[in-house]
Amino acid sequence: MTTLQSYGWNEHFMRHFQINPFPNLEAARVLSIQGFIHLLITETGHMDAQLAGTLINSRESETCPKVGDWVLVKRYEEEGMIIDTLPRLNELSRKAPGSQSARQVLAANIDGVFIVQGLDRDFNLMRLQRYLHQIVQCNIQPVVLLNKKDLVPDPETYRQQVLDLGYSCPVVLTSALYPMLQSEWTSQYLQPQQTYILLGSSGAGKSTLLNNLLGYQLQKEGTTSAANNKGKHTTTARHLVLLPNGSMIIDAPGMREFGITVEAGKESANHPLIEELAPQCRFGDCTHQHEPGCAVIAAFNNGSLPELVYRSYLKLLREQYHFQASESDKRRDERRFTKMAKQIFKHRKNRKY
Repeated sequence: MTTLQSYGWNEHFMRHFQINPFPNLEAARVLSIQGFIHLLITETGHMDAQLAGTLINSRESETCPKVGDWVLVKRYEEEGMIIDTLPRLNELSRKAPGSQSARQVLAANIDGVFIVQGLDRDFNLMRLQRYLHQIVQCNIQPVVLLNKKDLVPDPETYRQQVLDLGYSCPVVLTSALYPMLQSEWTSQYLQPQQTYILLGSSGAGKSTLLNNLLGYQLQKEGTTSAANNKGKHTTTARHLVLLPNGSMIIDAPGMREFGITVEAGKESANHPLIEELAPQCRFGDCTHQHEPGCAVIAAFNNGSLPELVYRSYLKLLREQYHFQASESDKRRDERRFTKMAKQIFKHRKNRKY
């Protein structure tokens, strides 16, 4: 097996590499990004590289290389210049933090996402459903890791609450302090040549889990603040690392915001349990908020649809409507600016400026 194959190189990337219009370039995968420096893995080893100016100026931020991307790089002695990005298989994104409506791509070419929640203080079903909704919308398989099971008297009740959300994904009880518990799920869900990412809040135990998987300390293990019971950030950037079993994992910084976006072809914040009920609604375009004959509202009223699921659905739906409106406003403003700029250039040309 070649170096690139061990990092996930497959026929999809080979096909696009062979038809790229740039001669004498190498293929490489982005392992981490520190400022302007991209750490790459090539067939001959690691390389530091920067983006070509034409790539920076011609791309939106979300389409520029991210951790997990496969890129075309031109070598200059020990450093390189990234010329282009090979088409992605998928991308994990969220709404950019703050008041922006733009998407932020967290990583690319991901085979699975491990959502880590600690059962001591971090367990939050509403937040977990937000993660699940966005990950599924990105067409990536999630696995829920309920960490620190040794700190609660009945961990199975927490697992059942997650299962009741209705998402068809594995829910695993574990503890980073017990290697045997980790080996039970890692042997099943971490497959060679596959790429995974760890997501969750600070203090959930992601870095401890990763350090145990690696067998050495890649990230400093943090503590929980006594002032607010919130975890302290120990991971400050995303890093793709190769695990001893041949799989790859990305440790992402703790996220206090995980905003919902609207992906192509997704026009509503549907949840598996709501999608199951929706065909029974009187109207095909039912929003499940106020329409007569709505099977979702009826299920909520009679208690067969959990209140948490329905209220979370309404909240996510409002967020998606807001995201769509913001994107629409942005595109409208861009059209107005383009039209105004053309008028100015035409006026200057006529006046011979």
